[in-house]
Amino acid sequence: MNLLIEADHLTRILPATVPITLVRDVSLTVGEHEFIAITGPSGSGKSSLLYLLGLLDRPTSGTLRIAGQDTSSLNDDALARLRLEMLGFVFQFHFLLPEFTVLENVKLPMRKAGRLSSTEMRGRAASLLEELGLAGHLDKRPDQLSGGQRQRVAVARALANDPSVVLADEPTGSLDSKSSEQVFQILQDLVKKRGKTVIAVTHDMDIAGRVDRRIHLVDGAVVSDERVTQPVA
Repeated sequence: MNLLIEADHLTRILPATVPITLVRDVSLTVGEHEFIAITGPSGSGKSSLLYLLGLLDRPTSGTLRIAGQDTSSLNDDALARLRLEMLGFVFQFHFLLPEFTVLENVKLPMRKAGRLSSTEMRGRAASLLEELGLAGHLDKRPDQLSGGQRQRVAVARALANDPSVVLADEPTGSLDSKSSEQVFQILQDLVKKRGKTVIAVTHDMDIAGRVDRRIHLVDGAVVSDERVTQPVA
């Protein structure tokens, strides 16, 4: 199994009068085709760790390699390019731009990447949305969709540039039980059918019990890293 993410003694300390340690000496590896849940009590550093792994934040100390590349020496522009090409993000709140249609929201990461023509971007965005059950909603704006539909648009946007890893921060946290299950199944299918790796922060222990691997944090440190089910071959 090829390694996609390698974290070595990652620590993130928030500067303050009394410094706050958000992530404490975390070392882990993430391979292909894994579905990983990061769990832990509120304030345990789950989201902070996800943001470090997703290059949304820089560690105070330690090293992080993405697809074998050491990120510590990269400037902000290089980090942004690596993030755009390798990683996709789904957050608890969809963060769709309200002034744009569903289709336009999904095209945005492709525009930034600059690899596809306008026709190709539209075709890829429409295909992703159709696969996620949103074929009849391409020209709607986010406020015309349900919460579950908006989160599915967010998943489509995360997949826009065909990333190797999708990072999800409480992706079902603001949804009802039916929509939560739909989003979970979509994330699971990303691993099983698309060969992606998914790392999800969650408080939902039902979800955490149905992934491949669970990493549990307490006070910013990993206290357990265990296999739950067998990963996709």
